[in-house]
Parts: sequence; structure tokens; C-alpha cells
Amino acid sequence: MNKRAFFGFIAGAAASATLAFAQLGGAPPSGGGGSVAAQLPLSGRTGQSGSVVATQSPVPGTNASVNTLNTNISIQGTYAGSTSSTAAMPFSGKLSLREAIQRGLAANLSVTGLNSAVKQAEGQAIVARAALMPNISGSYRENVLEQDLQVLGLSFPGAPKVVGPLAYFDLRATLSQAVADMAAWNNMKAARENISAQKQAMDNARDVIVLAVGGAYLQTIAAKARVTAAKAQLETAGALLKQTRQSQESGVAAQIDVNRSQVQQAVQQQRLATLQNDLSRQKINLARLTGIPPNDQYDISDDVPFSPPPAMTVEDAIKQSMETRSDLKAAETQIRAAERVRTAARDERLPTLAIVGDYGTIGPRFSEARSTFTFAASLKVPIWQGGRAAGDIRQADASLDQRRAEAQDLRGQIESEIRNSFLDLQAAASQIELAKSNQQLARENLRLTREKFDLGVSTAVEVAQSEQDVASSDLDYITSLFAHNLAKLSLARELGNADKKLDDYLHAVPQ
Repeated sequence: MNKRAFFGFIAGAAASATLAFAQLGGAPPSGGGGSVAAQLPLSGRTGQSGSVVATQSPVPGTNASVNTLNTNISIQGTYAGSTSSTAAMPFSGKLSLREAIQRGLAANLSVTGLNSAVKQAEGQAIVARAALMPNISGSYRENVLEQDLQVLGLSFPGAPKVVGPLAYFDLRATLSQAVADMAAWNNMKAARENISAQKQAMDNARDVIVLAVGGAYLQTIAAKARVTAAKAQLETAGALLKQTRQSQESGVAAQIDVNRSQVQQAVQQQRLATLQNDLSRQKINLARLTGIPPNDQYDISDDVPFSPPPAMTVEDAIKQSMETRSDLKAAETQIRAAERVRTAARDERLPTLAIVGDYGTIGPRFSEARSTFTFAASLKVPIWQGGRAAGDIRQADASLDQRRAEAQDLRGQIESEIRNSFLDLQAAASQIELAKSNQQLARENLRLTREKFDLGVSTAVEVAQSEQDVASSDLDYITSLFAHNLAKLSLARELGNADKKLDDYLHAVPQ
């Protein structure tokens, strides 16, 4: 072997040793063992970015109206916005309840955010799995070496003091594979549980969207009914004004009665304008939730008349909700993910086994290259890590405790929501019966009062008061019907799978 070949062999061996060392550790060993446990956020509720809440509260004070309920639906955050739905679903200009729900489920802005959260969770799971998958890489190196042998302690007769410059290349493929790494394994399992939790959160968001869009549709129906009632009242006021003028001409009524009738008609005209404005606003709000152009240039095509809810006891409803609610399933999945992370933290103290190998060619030129390979198995046994594993376990325990507490709180919240919805249903059903009865009585009183006015027995003041009673009874019925339908819709959402239960709770009919 000549000197060039000898020192080339030494240089090649040193390069191979360096490559093998780099593949095994990449750096001089530190105090660490194997993989590090992933850490979850302390709370599992950090992804919430909006809310939809239906409320029913008593009307304070006393008045002649039978309406004692103040019903409202509050839509906040991403649930109040949407992307356009008209590209995938062309819009005809008439919006039914079922179509509004479908558009909301497809275009509501919360869906976009949750889809992104699912994709992010899937990406995190892929990264966690990568720690257990083979890693293959290729490299090509051109090396030029000049070395002082005496500095290295190599001095013998006939050997030069300085070797080089020597040039050689190294073309190599490297493979590394974790064989036993329980921390990485449990990290991957936790990431997969997180995907399931995000998908369950998506299902829960669908139920919330049904409540948001359905509630907005019911509000629009109520606003439209108020406009229709106001138009009828304006026609009645106009007829009364005409009747009063005729009575004045015949000497039965005084000018003051005509003036009162004119004022009543003007008031009804203003009330109609205000209610039309409210209807336009409700339609614009509904358009924003469903992804159609945000204006009021469309019609709602369904009405939702009174219908009793499906027969069910409070206990049956609570049991069903605990079995079907997607947000509760997501909370339970978050607990399993946190348990996996805690197990991964404990597994940081376990030995890990990995293999690494490379194969390639090395030499001064391609014509003189030789094949070389390296294979190594690495067993790492954590002895002292400076308390890192204990710290990770403590963090994982904190996350797990928080998720268990949140799941327990959610169970209590679900039960309270179910019981509140049954109370709201009971109150709204009682009020709607009273409002319907009062509506019939008010119309009968108006008929009798107008007959008495024609005979000169009653005054225009009494007729105007009867008209006001009819208007009030109409509004009471509309408000009571909205409260009852919204309470049924809330119950459908609280039972889970609201879009599938919608037809059982709201019997929409074409207008």
C-alpha cells in the first residue's frame, strides 16, 4: 500500500466514524434519554371563538299585555359571519328553513375555523408519527484534507510530518429507525385523540349553527308576521277613519272623533314603517349567517306554526343528551389525549432503542471508489435528566386535571340547559294558549265596539282602544309563538344532532 492510499484510508475511516457518530446522535451525548412528551394547553376550551345563546327572562313590571316573556337569541364571534354559499348552491331568491340550515352548515365562518383546526391536528399527528417512522437521507461530500501528523502524535521514521492535501468524495444513503420509544408512541396516540376531539368539536359546532340560523329564521318569521299584522291594523284604522267621517257628516260623531281617528291612522303608519325596517334588518342578519348576499332583497318561504314538542321527560332528555352531545364527547376525548400525554411523560424515564445504518461509496475519484457501510444499534438508558421528566409529568397532570374538571362542568351545564329548556317550553306554551284566547276576545270586542259606534252608543275613543287591544293581542301571539319555537329549537340543539331532529321540533310549512 503506497502512502497516498494509506493516508486516504485513514481519512476515509475518520470520515466514516464522523458520519456514523453524527447519525447516532448528531452531537455529543447530553443528559437526555429518548423522546420528550408533548405538552397540551392547560385548558381544552381555548379553541372556542364564538357563542350562540337563547335566553328567556320575565318581562319586568305590569301592563295589560299577556306577554310576560322576553325571548332573545344572541349570536357572537365567528358564528355571526359566513363565507359565500351561492357559488356551490345557487340562490333562487326564496329561502326556506331547511335551505337556510344547509347554507349555514356549509358557509358559516365557524366551520372554516374548525376545518383549519382539524387540519392542524392532523398535521401534528403526522409530525408525532414521524418520530416512529424510518428516516432516510442522502448526502454527497467533497473533502480536501491536510493534516499535521505530529500534532496527532503520529511520528515514525519515513513518515512525512504533513499529509495532504488529500481529496476524496463520499456518496452515502443513511437510514435511522426508532425501535422502542414509548414516549413517542404515546405522543402519537395523543395526537390522534386530538384529531378525534377536533372532529367532535366540529359536530358540536354544527348543532350550534342550527340554533343560530334557525333562531335567526324564527326571528325573521316573527318580524314578517308583525308587519302583516301592522298592515291589517292600518287598514282597520283607515276604515275607522272613513266610518268616523261618515258619522260626522250624519251628525252622530264630533270633529274630535275624526281627529282621533286620523291620529290613530298616522300612528299605525309609523308603526308599520318601523316594523318594516326591523324586518329588513332581520333578513340582512339571516343572510349573513347563511352566506347569501347581505341584503333584504329576498323572501323567506316558510312559516312555523304552533306545534307541541315530541313527548319526552326531563330525565329521558338528559340521558339522551349525555349520550349524543358532541361537545361532551370532545371533552371526554380530550381527557384520553391528556392521559396519553401523561403516560408519555412517565415513559421519558424508560430506555429507548434505535438503529442506524448507512451505505455508500468513498474514494479519491469515482473510478477508485469503494463501497462502505455502517450499522449500529443504540440503547439509551436515562440515568439523570435534571428533573425534566418530573417537570413534564407535573405539567401533564395539570392538563389532565383541568380537562377532567371541564368535562364534569360540561355535564352539569348540559343538565341545567335541558331543565331550563323544559321550563322555557312550559312557560311559552302557557303564554301562547293565553295569547290565542286573548286574541279572539280582542277581535270580538272590536266588532262589538264598532257596531255600538255605528249606533252612536260608543265613542271613537272606545273604538281606538279596542283596535289597540287587537294590535297588542296580535303582537302577544307572535311573540309567544317565537318563544315557544325557539325553546323547541334550543332543546333540539341540547339533545345533539340538531339538524336531524329539526323536522321533529319545527314543523315548517310553505307560506
